[in-house]
Parts: sequence; C-alpha cells; structure tokens
Amino acid sequence: MTETPDDTSAEAHWDARYSQNHRIWSGAPNAALVREAADLRPGRALDLGAGEGADAIWLARRGWRVTAVDVSQVALDRAAEHAAEAEVAGLVDWQRHDLATSFPSGVFDLVSAHFLHSFIDMPRERILRTAALAVAPGGVLLVVGHAGSPSWAPDSHADIHFPTPQEVLESLELPQGQWEVQRCEEYRHPMTDPDGRPGFRPDNILRLRRRDG
Repeated sequence: MTETPDDTSAEAHWDARYSQNHRIWSGAPNAALVREAADLRPGRALDLGAGEGADAIWLARRGWRVTAVDVSQVALDRAAEHAAEAEVAGLVDWQRHDLATSFPSGVFDLVSAHFLHSFIDMPRERILRTAALAVAPGGVLLVVGHAGSPSWAPDSHADIHFPTPQEVLESLELPQGQWEVQRCEEYRHPMTDPDGRPGFRPDNILRLRRRDG
C-alpha cells in the first residue's frame, strides 16, 4: 500500500496504482483461498476486491460462477483480459463498485474478501457486514487480511491498526446461532523481501459457514 492525498478518490487512487505497471500482483490466486475453497462445492461466488482477477479466475476454472468486484476499472479491464486468456470469460461477471457506496446484488455460496485494506478511507467493517448478508444459507464467508507489518520492515504501517481475526468476527455483529466459526486464526504468510531473502507477513483468516435454515 502507498500513501495518497486525502482528497483522492478510491477509484482514482487504484486506477493510478494499476496504471503504474502492466501487472501489479503475481497472477497466482491467494494461497488462503486455494486452501479454504478447495473443499467447497462450486456454486455462485462473490470476490470482493478482485484486482487483476487471479482469485476469480481460479474459482471459475473450478466451476464457480463468479461476480468479481473492484473499484478500479483499469484492474477490471486487465482481469477480463486474463479471464479470456484462461478461457473462463463466460463464468465471471466483472463489476465496478466502490464498496463504500454500492454493493453487488444477489446471494452467494462463497463470499471472499482478501486483503481488503486501503489508505483511502474505507468503511471496512460495514462492508464486511454487508458481505455477510450476501451469503446464502449453507454458504461460506472467507475474510483474509494483514495482521501486521512484514518481517523485514516491522515498523512500517505503524499508524495502521490491523484487526485480529477475533476483532473481525466481533465487528460482523452476526446473529447468535446462525453461523458456524470454522476458522479464526492468525498465521505467517511466507514472502520474500525486496532483496529476495525469505521472510513472512502475519496475516489472519476468518472462515464462517452460514447455517441452513
């Protein structure tokens, strides 16, 4: 994440970020998604903060019908190109939303939000509560986020509060008895530092299943 002027919109910030290079991210799906969704029966999925589309494309390749959302049209256009190259374009509906002001319609068997962080002011807790409402009975809500700074720069982002998985769970304000907590934990995500040396970043994961009926 890079800092940006206070008066810059989320769309302008992320369009500028994605315009800096032809590819910002690795092109591989998030490892936590691969671990947590591999055992799920394909259905309808919602990918919040889809970026360049790697998660949505991975899900589509496994038979999911995906609604993929991002605030950046630059990212969505690039993601659609990648989906066409992967021959899954017909399985992904790319939608531009600033989740602070709009949210895709429908209910989904999987709602996935990976690293929904931004230096632009964003009502993350409210967005995730709305995401929970979009989960169909029997469906899964998967929230993965940073839990701290990378090992090679422990004092970076010192002014940012990264919530624990328990704090994320509590912020969802879920009705009692309607959800099953399947995973709520912090883990170390292996990464390499800018010089190519091994390191890690602490991340957290929350996987919830909405009970049937």
